[in-house]
Amino acid sequence: MGRPKGDGARTKSRPSSSSLAASLLPQGSTPLGFGGYMGASRVDSTEDSPPFLDIDSEVAQHLKRLARKDPTTKLKALASLSQLFQQKTAKEIIPIIPQWAFEYKKLLLDYNREVRRATHDTMTNLVGVVGRDVAPYLKSLMGPWWFSQFDSVYEVSQAAKRSFQAAFPAQDKRLDVLILYTSEIFRYIEEILKLTPQSMSDKNVASDELEEMHKQVVSSSLLALATLLDVVVSVQSERPVSEAELKRASKAKVLAMSCAENLLSTHKLFLGFLKSQSSAIRSAAYSVMRSLLKNIPHAIKETDIIHLADAILGAFQEMDPSCHSSMWAVILLFSKKFPQSWSILKIKKSALSRFWHFLRNGCFGSQQVSYPALLLFLDVVPAQAVEAQKFLLEVFQNLWAGRSLSYSSHLDRLALFKAMKECFLFSLKNTDRYSDAADSYRFQQTLTDQILLKLLWHEYLFSVSSKNHSMDFSSDSIQPSHQGSRQLNVKIPEGYVRDLGKCIVEILSDIFLLEPDLLLQFCSTFQQTCLGVFQQTDSSVENAEGVTEFLSVVNQQAVRKGETWPLVYLVGPTLSKSLPIIKTLDSPNAVRFMVAAVSIFGPRKIIQEIFCIEPEAREFLHVFKETFVPRCLQANSPSTSMWLDLLISLLDDECLAEQWASIIMHATNSEELKYADGIVDSDCLSLLAMLIEKAKMRASNRSTLQVPYAAYWHHHLLDFAAISVVRAFPPFGTSNVSYMRAVLGGIARDDETNFLSQNTLVLVLGEVLKKLTIFMMDSPFIWVKDMCSMILIRDNNTELGFEPSMDVNEMVNFALQVLDGGFSALKCLHHEVELFSGIVAALFVINWECNMATVFNDELGEESREKIKIRLASCELVHALHRKICNQFLFTINIDSRKILESILVQTVRSAVLKDENLDAVKVTSLCCHWVLELLECLCQDQFEKQKLLDRFLSQDDSWPAWVAPDMEDRKGADLVKTESAPIDNPRVTRFVALIDRLIPKIGFDIIVAGAVSNVSPSSTEDPSNQPTTTPQCHYSRAWLAAEILCTWKWNGGNALCSFLPYFCEYLNSECYTPEDELLDSIVTILLDGALVYGGVAELSLSNLSAVTNMESIGEPFLRAVVSLLSRLFVDDVWGKEKAVFLFNLLLNKLHIGETININCLRILPSVMNVIIRPLSVPFDRESASMQSASTECCEVQEAIMDWLQRTQSFPPLNAWQTGEDMADWFYLVISCYPVRPIEGGKGLRPERYVSSTERMLLLELFQKQRKSSALSVINKLPVVQILLSKVILVAVAYCWEEFSEDDWEFVLYRFRWWIERAVVVMEEVAENVNDVITNASGCEHLEVMLKRVNDTVSVEDSTPIKLASNALIGFSLFCNISGFEAKNPAPDVSNRLKGDRWDMVKDRIIEGVLRLFFSTAATQASASSYGGEASSIVASSILDHSEFWDLVASLVVESSSIARDKAVKSVEIWGLSKGPVSSLYAMLFSAETLPSLRCAAYVILSTEPVSQLALYTVEKTSSSGGDADGSTEESLHLRAEVSPMLEKLPYEALQMDLLAFERIKVFLAWSLLLSHVVSLPSSSPLRERMVQYIQEFATSTVLDCLFQHIPLEFCVPSSLKKKDSELPASVSEAAKSATRAIACSSVSFCLESLWPVGPEKVASLAGAIFGLMLCILPAYVRGWFSNIRDRSTSSAIEFFTRAYCSPPLIMNELSQIKKANFADDNFSVTVSKSACEVVATYTKDETGMDLIICLPASYPLRPVDVDCTKSLGISEVKQRKWLMSMMSFLRNQNGALAEAICIWKSNFDKEFEGVEECPICYSVIHTSNHSLPRLACKTCKHKFHSACLYKWFSTSHKSTCPLCQSPF
Repeated sequence: MGRPKGDGARTKSRPSSSSLAASLLPQGSTPLGFGGYMGASRVDSTEDSPPFLDIDSEVAQHLKRLARKDPTTKLKALASLSQLFQQKTAKEIIPIIPQWAFEYKKLLLDYNREVRRATHDTMTNLVGVVGRDVAPYLKSLMGPWWFSQFDSVYEVSQAAKRSFQAAFPAQDKRLDVLILYTSEIFRYIEEILKLTPQSMSDKNVASDELEEMHKQVVSSSLLALATLLDVVVSVQSERPVSEAELKRASKAKVLAMSCAENLLSTHKLFLGFLKSQSSAIRSAAYSVMRSLLKNIPHAIKETDIIHLADAILGAFQEMDPSCHSSMWAVILLFSKKFPQSWSILKIKKSALSRFWHFLRNGCFGSQQVSYPALLLFLDVVPAQAVEAQKFLLEVFQNLWAGRSLSYSSHLDRLALFKAMKECFLFSLKNTDRYSDAADSYRFQQTLTDQILLKLLWHEYLFSVSSKNHSMDFSSDSIQPSHQGSRQLNVKIPEGYVRDLGKCIVEILSDIFLLEPDLLLQFCSTFQQTCLGVFQQTDSSVENAEGVTEFLSVVNQQAVRKGETWPLVYLVGPTLSKSLPIIKTLDSPNAVRFMVAAVSIFGPRKIIQEIFCIEPEAREFLHVFKETFVPRCLQANSPSTSMWLDLLISLLDDECLAEQWASIIMHATNSEELKYADGIVDSDCLSLLAMLIEKAKMRASNRSTLQVPYAAYWHHHLLDFAAISVVRAFPPFGTSNVSYMRAVLGGIARDDETNFLSQNTLVLVLGEVLKKLTIFMMDSPFIWVKDMCSMILIRDNNTELGFEPSMDVNEMVNFALQVLDGGFSALKCLHHEVELFSGIVAALFVINWECNMATVFNDELGEESREKIKIRLASCELVHALHRKICNQFLFTINIDSRKILESILVQTVRSAVLKDENLDAVKVTSLCCHWVLELLECLCQDQFEKQKLLDRFLSQDDSWPAWVAPDMEDRKGADLVKTESAPIDNPRVTRFVALIDRLIPKIGFDIIVAGAVSNVSPSSTEDPSNQPTTTPQCHYSRAWLAAEILCTWKWNGGNALCSFLPYFCEYLNSECYTPEDELLDSIVTILLDGALVYGGVAELSLSNLSAVTNMESIGEPFLRAVVSLLSRLFVDDVWGKEKAVFLFNLLLNKLHIGETININCLRILPSVMNVIIRPLSVPFDRESASMQSASTECCEVQEAIMDWLQRTQSFPPLNAWQTGEDMADWFYLVISCYPVRPIEGGKGLRPERYVSSTERMLLLELFQKQRKSSALSVINKLPVVQILLSKVILVAVAYCWEEFSEDDWEFVLYRFRWWIERAVVVMEEVAENVNDVITNASGCEHLEVMLKRVNDTVSVEDSTPIKLASNALIGFSLFCNISGFEAKNPAPDVSNRLKGDRWDMVKDRIIEGVLRLFFSTAATQASASSYGGEASSIVASSILDHSEFWDLVASLVVESSSIARDKAVKSVEIWGLSKGPVSSLYAMLFSAETLPSLRCAAYVILSTEPVSQLALYTVEKTSSSGGDADGSTEESLHLRAEVSPMLEKLPYEALQMDLLAFERIKVFLAWSLLLSHVVSLPSSSPLRERMVQYIQEFATSTVLDCLFQHIPLEFCVPSSLKKKDSELPASVSEAAKSATRAIACSSVSFCLESLWPVGPEKVASLAGAIFGLMLCILPAYVRGWFSNIRDRSTSSAIEFFTRAYCSPPLIMNELSQIKKANFADDNFSVTVSKSACEVVATYTKDETGMDLIICLPASYPLRPVDVDCTKSLGISEVKQRKWLMSMMSFLRNQNGALAEAICIWKSNFDKEFEGVEECPICYSVIHTSNHSLPRLACKTCKHKFHSACLYKWFSTSHKSTCPLCQSPF
């Protein structure tokens, strides 16, 4: 970035030469330039400017800079001066003031506002330091200082005022200084007013700037003049002063008046300014004239009045709102001072004409200024000078005509209406000014008629009726007197009618106080309007809405203020005259008006006013019953609703009960109801429903509703009607529903009171519950039907069955609609616990049924689907009710209802889980999980209630739990293990456990299992003694639940290992868990007790030799559960050695029951010992091999183990095993005590515990006993014998190998090889069988049949060979580690038993077997993949069944030698299967479901010798003849079919694939192989060049776009890359690290080792590594892709990423290689500069030479290197340019190291000097890409071309002619 414009290039630490010279001058001297000049003028020639004498040199420099034209220079100079003034003393600044004053005057007239503002800020600092010492200079400063305070820019004027106040803080001082320097200020103003635009500047300033500056100066001067005149003449006389001050003030006043008169005369009454084109000047001129008229009116001569009157009274043509305030001030003052001016006919006509135009145009936007001035204007205009009545009418008419321009602003409207009101009342009160006394009242009537009625009232009625329409202002009844009135269609704004009505009512109130008779005029018109409206039966008649709304305005503005005229004069007479019409006509408008009147004045006042009766209740009730009740309750009509509104509005609180009873009796026609068999007519129900809804609205408007008052609404006829309706059978009419919703709804909104008695309410809701229950019994789900038995019906004799003909769905719809409307009635059931809980439970169950029906609709039968479709029609109503219930409603009910409800709903969820077993368990548990969470939220107010609900939910029944019998009452008691054996796969238990598994992450392990209750107050029902007082405590611990889940082990959607145990360990590591918590001990105790009860033996697997990772081998649930739990506890360090010792002693004590052995304990002990042996033992360490453990516990463990060894040794050898013997358990126990573990890095195994020499010898003796027995007798081939023998051999090798003899090793290796070869035979047989199945398959064979054949083929019935081979592979790994260790660290006391070549042949044979195993399964995978993905998945599943075995195979394959791999590949080729070795490896690599270890092994073999040469491509040799006599042979590369689609033909649609899709991973694997192979080739080999060229031409670059989909580019910006890696997103951080590492090691294999399971960060790591390696070996390829990116943000982000993480190591590598390169030529030298990232290449030949500088960019290699020729000798410019371009071409096209490009470039020059002709197309001898020489010669011109150049020429020119001679080639 460059520095800001105007900033100096030098800082304080490096001053410029001029400032340095100035600093060397003596203090106070003036710095002079050449010839005595300073700046552009000579110092002594300045006339106006004082000399720079005794001024600080630095200050003088800045003062001089103020004369510059550039505003930036001025601002910097002012800023510097401000700082200097603050730093210096007053004595130092005083000499500066004269020069400052000179510059100050000029700066105030500067065009730039910032310069003017900065000038005043500098002045503030100056006077702040100088203080009163500025007094001697005020004479020259006061004029500009005062003038500047009226600058047109607000910020500038404020800055000027601040500087003035800083000099004179007190207001009196400021006034005194103005009086003192009045003459100087007037003189300065006079000088300023004489300026013209041309005289303001002597510089070359733009004319428009000069004009604007002049306008600003003139307006400021006029404002300064007006204000100064007001201050000096008027303000100073208002303060108390001394006699001396009074004399000075008087003198200043005289002086000011004299000066003002002179200015008035000089500027010809300022008429020129009044008529200026500038609004600012006109506004200032108005202010000046106002000041002159106010202070020196005598200066206005009689002859001047006519000229001023024309200018001032004609100012209404002013259209700029900013001038109107000063305009009105001067007009009002001039009219007051010179009223005779209005008598001039010409002036009057002109002024009034402009005034009418001014009003019609809405005062041109100054409504809030001009409208308040109208009243003052009417007061000052002399009545005799105008035609009074006509003048006033025209004022109102024109004012009203401009109302549309006030619509946009609410304040403008208020100003208009206020002006109308004030002017109208002013006219009424002052009619005697405009007419004779006799005509005064008539004039008032005229004004009222013309203004109030025909303007305002007409406008009001029209506006109300046109709220949603446009108003046409040409339709006014009174048109303005002028012609050409505008037609305006404006939509009425919001609030306009309200404000207008308020204005009318306020006028009426004032008229009533002024002259009541005038009010009658309006009232008469109002009555006529109302009668006209009432006589129309159409409710939409014009003005109908207006008269009603007007009443509300009257109510707000008059009635509420206690005024009586609205009722006495307006409403009362109107209703009296309208009563006959109201009775006879069904007029909705009349009824609506009467309702509004009653609501405002009250029923009694209205009735009293209409009927002229006494205000007694008796007469009021008589009129109500006889007149209004019959009329309002007539037969249905369109206006029935309004008549009912009237009836309800006439209800009086005092007479409410009697009035309501009369209404109900008349509405129900009770006499007829007695003979109607209890059936209520639908019309009657509709009427009652409407009536009740109206009553609710009336009751809801009351602020409070007391119970006695609520009881007035009850009536036995309402109860009777409700019971008859609810007990009816379908179909139900809308009137039935409406009536029931009405009577059940709260009287006042959601109030708990309603229109039914309590007993009736219970009966009604009981019937509603019955209908809901009948609907539930018709459900297709079993669990819904079962819940009906739990809902208690009040009438026990009622049968819940229903007839098939009964419409159940219509019945439930009726019930739901009734509940929805009468939801508040549920709150009245406080004491009806069973009824309330039953209704709410039914709603929950039906809502849950709707949820389940929606999920399972497609899985049910056709009949069930049709039934559900009909039932789902009620879902919307059910959901609405359910939302009401869940919204804090249940927290308001009593605790008993909530407990019953909780019991029903909990049992419902349990039933839904445990029943309907034919439904999808995953979907059911998901729904039930949501339901449980819903119950916890709706029913539980605190954590205690949550725990109680969970207890009820988890309570025991016949099917749950299956393994543990919990004691829910006494939590401190021990939970018992069920003695009866439960089925392993109990579907009900697994579904219930699956639900709990879903709940744990939602609720929390600490709540649902640990039962923790935080330190919060329980609900009011809790015993205070149970309240926790500290941190969360486990009051509701459920150890049995954890044990039950662990025993269940597997369920739909999860299992104990992957789901439950991680949650458990997370809880154990959280703050909620404390070691003192007994939960963990309780769980382990329960599981151990269960294991001891059921016993159990673990299946023979690798889990006995390492930490338990495959629990599936343990079949017994309790044993599997306890082993898995203990394994996690010790691995995660939750438990340590102390707990291990406790468990060991516990089991050791239980092992012996007196003299007998506890068989169950013996069977479970090996599995437990396998876990606890590690924390029990001393870790294995060679340095401590001779140390004895000092731990007593370790000694006890060793003693016990040695005892077990001795007991096991007492048994016969394994080879002598007889079926039925029980010594296997002891062997298992001994073997479990000798664990092995992987070496760091996974490169083998090693012992995990230290054993004493005695124990080692006992173990060795046990092993040798088995060896000797095997040598003396026939091998026992029983599987259990072989497996036990293999395990004994393994532990002996791991712990006793140092004592092994050669016979021992020979026996071990022989067994290993034999067991591995048995597995090889099995797997090769499987491969051959699968190959036969696939190759012999016919096209017509069904897919399922084929897949079954494949599955049967790969299924190995006897897994013993695999298990034996697994143990053999482990043992062989141990042997390899031992032999390698001994070779590196020979011990003096160990013989050469493992040295030499004795065992090499055996090792090679075993490795050969391992490779055969690997290739056989790869061939099986390839054969199956050729048939389809499903067959491949079957093979992959069979591999996963023995994952540990294949992991061992893969690890040994990776460590195998290239010789062994070569033999294995050739063996597979000879084998003759349909798929060869490379295809088999690709099938394994690209299998989506195989083991990651096998996939990695396949990649390693494919990417290394000898397979890598065959893995990617094939080479075809073709003969071609060119221009040479001899033919040449060319080799062409073709990628293998397995990788070609991913490398050559990757479609752009690949970018749309999921980021973790395996197809995308396959693309990355293919590119990794390709890059690895290119890296493995020698840098200068022809094959590598051909490979790189092939990639450049044919490989798609879409893969690079795919790579950066995994690296978030939004974080690849400079601000993000400055962060530490820990602060970056994981994807960016991993990608960056991998890219850097891949560049350093030239490999991506480190990413593949940890790629699986695939995750976003791992794939990002692989993407970064591939990108880094591509930059390293294919820089030109990547650069070409980068240059084609069109999105700048994307390219910038990629460049930033590369620059930050990839370019630095790449640049260092390139420079290091160039520096190390040996070019071996005296004619060529290279110099490297690592700091500058530059390389200088010098080429000399004979007397010619050339120096080229190669510069590497920061983002290399995305950006090409720069090449520049800095020196050349004896080389023509053309050749120099050609060589330079040649070097650039080599460098930019080089896919490899720059050192190679430089070397090739040198060879190119060498060839050229040797006489080899260059290619005429590329002008280079050596081709820049494939480095070939020109070989193809034209037969005509004999020139030779590169084949690549010629091919490109032919393809682009579309012809096959020689580029030079154009002859056919």
